[in-house]
Amino acid sequence: MKAIVLHEYGGPDKLKYEDVPDPVAGEGQLLVRVTSTSVNPIDIKLRSGAFKDFMPLTFPAILGNDFSGLVRVVGAGVTGFAPGDKVMGVADSSDAELVAANANATIKVPEGLDPVEAAALPVVTMTGEQLITLGTGIQKGQTVLVTGALGSVGRSAVWTAKKAGAIVIAGVRGSQIKAAAALGADQVLALDDAAAMEKLGFIDAVADTVGGSTAETVLGKVKPGGVFASVVGGPANAKLHPTIRVESVVMHPDILALKTLAEDVAAGRLVIPIDRILPLEDVAEAHTAAAKGGIGKILLLA
Repeated sequence: MKAIVLHEYGGPDKLKYEDVPDPVAGEGQLLVRVTSTSVNPIDIKLRSGAFKDFMPLTFPAILGNDFSGLVRVVGAGVTGFAPGDKVMGVADSSDAELVAANANATIKVPEGLDPVEAAALPVVTMTGEQLITLGTGIQKGQTVLVTGALGSVGRSAVWTAKKAGAIVIAGVRGSQIKAAAALGADQVLALDDAAAMEKLGFIDAVADTVGGSTAETVLGKVKPGGVFASVVGGPANAKLHPTIRVESVVMHPDILALKTLAEDVAAGRLVIPIDRILPLEDVAEAHTAAAKGGIGKILLLA
């Protein structure tokens, strides 16, 4: 099969479109012919070597976690799937034509969901959902600020918090205020507007997706006994706020949550924008574009 292979840390040019042996579906796995995969921030950090101290790669390496595709082989011990099923989920080394995916991290593509665009969802939607449910533990009637609310993880967090009955503040840049109105949050806040931030009262929780100086600022808005949860690590000034619980959230597969979120997207209740769709061999272009930021997932067609 063809796959994107990384032989050393470096820039997007280090990603090579090469022939590699086909994977085999082991016990509890499915062999899936990949339709599409997507680029996530973790892929860029792994490729560049930014994460090598605590998530080192063994070379040659194949990146990628999201996938959608068709089941080719059902491994031993797997029930509920058959060859030809349209599926989506998370798996290691999904930047390839074939992937061996754990059945317990895979769901069937819901009716009405585009099978190509399905690959945009697993990592970001489950991350956003867990940022709220496991990170903040926000309850009905409590107030949570979601930073980076227009990003894919942020959108998923806003949606999850609203479904939980929370009062949701969508934190975005001032230039994004108008676009953020479509998120359905109770309030939109310009995080780069000092006057607007000064007016913000104490809140129960922050669900952070951006980190840096923004995280340090909004940490001070959490009431004593509140929670600051983040998918990018705790803020540097956390020790200055000992009464606030700081939680770091690392996504783990949850197929029940993924099924619900995918159905929400299929029904138009949750929108995860697609920036562009490229052939798998154009992965360097995809990584370059993703590193620049912006709104919308970048998909790769295998």
